[in-house]
Amino acid sequence: MKRIGVTGHRFLPAAVLEHVEARLRELLGRHEGPLEALSSLADGADQLFAGIALECGADLIAVIPSRAYEEDFQDPASLARYRSLKRLAAGEVRMDFARSTDEAYYAAGTFIADSCDRLVAVWDGLPARGHGGTAEIVAYARSLGKPVTVLWCEGVSRD
Repeated sequence: MKRIGVTGHRFLPAAVLEHVEARLRELLGRHEGPLEALSSLADGADQLFAGIALECGADLIAVIPSRAYEEDFQDPASLARYRSLKRLAAGEVRMDFARSTDEAYYAAGTFIADSCDRLVAVWDGLPARGHGGTAEIVAYARSLGKPVTVLWCEGVSRD
């Protein structure tokens, strides 16, 4: 079974959303055979990836950073999407942290990188804004020799 993981930004500018969605559909839709998709189900890239993976017939594995992860969701719609995706997941891995600290995010991200055959990074190419951020997980996956597919539109800023 092939395993594809995701890391990415929580806030995706409208200018990249259509491009990223199309590339995810292409990447996940063309895969033949059994597929597991690993995601922390955070708002933005993680939820977009997870939803498309499910549509493409993948088994979703939710990698939850902490026991209090739901407290991180400020937007009720995002929390509802998280809960819905989590219910549809074929499996769940929960990091052993009470709260979602930078260490918890790093643990979840490195777990995904360690466990996947390929990492998809919805990433603007800039340094991480905190420990466990997208750039750090990309660097970690590359240090393991994992293939990393970066999805973004050149010239578009997250801010």
